[in-house]
Amino acid sequence: MNLSDYFKAYNLSEEYISDFEKFRKYLLQYNKKTNITRIEDENEFNVKHFLDSLSLFKIGLIKNDSKILDLGTGGGFPGIPLKLYNRDLDITLVDSLNKRIKFLESVIEEFALKNIRPIHGRAEEMARDENFRESFDIVTSRAVARLSTLSEYCLPFTKVGGYFIAMKGPEAAEELKEGKRAINILGGQVEDLVEIKLPLEITHYLLIIKKINMTDKKYPRAGGKPKNKPL
Repeated sequence: MNLSDYFKAYNLSEEYISDFEKFRKYLLQYNKKTNITRIEDENEFNVKHFLDSLSLFKIGLIKNDSKILDLGTGGGFPGIPLKLYNRDLDITLVDSLNKRIKFLESVIEEFALKNIRPIHGRAEEMARDENFRESFDIVTSRAVARLSTLSEYCLPFTKVGGYFIAMKGPEAAEELKEGKRAINILGGQVEDLVEIKLPLEITHYLLIIKKINMTDKKYPRAGGKPKNKPL
């Protein structure tokens, strides 16, 4: 299948589809000198990177003026596809590896993207900065950590009334069971678990968590505790 076939459900113009194709080729060329992604097959890339990222639009929570944080963005997923699809979004991309941030800086320059910024940092430190804490409408992350740990990283960034959306694989329901206590402690409330069917017989899930209370300032804990001693 070509990219146009994959994107039929999103009513993208040829110009926008061209941008996605250009981004894929740009990333894979950059990947030859700096490892950014292990996925190089065209169909697999289109599904696992592009369609998976764009599935966030299916739940109707992202508005034109949404302020979004993509935590642990890696090669810019889901943040870059979200921006390519809707240029009005305000997006912050965070990753702990500087080589990825350098790549994202080059992408933003190459595509002349506005209101999108890559930041080299760690959640435990950034969440204590008043410029970031509880200031995002949508916080999302995929393949970073199990939900109990990921919630401690993400919910401190989410504004009250906003949403933390965890992008998960087949173990989503199991992670939700073990992560509910952490979510409640951190001021969140589970709203939904949405199944996303993708081509290539892939099923992913979106865990939708609404921020209903402010997060206690002692979270996220430092010293690796969110990962080593989950709530």
